[in-house]
Amino acid sequence: MKKILLAVGLAGLVTSGMAQAVEGSVDVGQHSTNLSVGVGSASPGLFVKGNWLRSNNDGSVSGATLGYNLSVGPLNISPAAKALFTHPEDGKDGFTVAVGTGVSYAVNSMWGLYGEYYYAPKSFSDHLERYQEAAGGISFTPISLLTLRAGYQYVGLNNTGNNKDNVLVDGPYLSASVSF
Repeated sequence: MKKILLAVGLAGLVTSGMAQAVEGSVDVGQHSTNLSVGVGSASPGLFVKGNWLRSNNDGSVSGATLGYNLSVGPLNISPAAKALFTHPEDGKDGFTVAVGTGVSYAVNSMWGLYGEYYYAPKSFSDHLERYQEAAGGISFTPISLLTLRAGYQYVGLNNTGNNKDNVLVDGPYLSASVSF
C-alpha cells in the first residue's frame, strides 16, 4: 500500500511539472548580477529554481531552490529552501541551506508587490556564521510573457573567524524575466 501511495504521489509531482511554465530572469544592481532559471515559479504548486549571483566586489553564490506556491486570490505565498554554494571574497568557500518565503500580491493584472526573505544560521552552513537574503519591490507585467521588477535587495554572508563579512548586494536593482 505504501508503494502505491508513493507511486501515485511521484506521478502527481511529475505530471504537475509538465504544465508549469519555464522562467528565466536577469537582475542587475549597481555592483551585482543575478541570473536564474526556474520551472513553476509563477504558478501554484511545486517549483524549482536555479541561480547564480555575482558581486563585483564580494564574491558569488549559486544554488538551487525547491518550494511550493500557495495562491489565495491575488496573494501568493511561497515557502522554500535553498541549497547554496557560497564563494565569499574574504572567507572560505562552503555550502549552506537557507529557508524562507516569498510573498507576492497582484494589485491588478499588470501591477504587483513582492517581497522575500531567506536565512541560514551557522548550524545550516559550512564556513559561515549566517546567510541572509531579502528583496522587495514592485512588478509590472505588460504582457503575460514578460515581467519587469524594480526593488531593493540585500544578500549578506557573515563569515566565521576573523574574516571580513561580505555583502554581495545592498541596494536597488532592476529585473526582467521571460516565461513560456
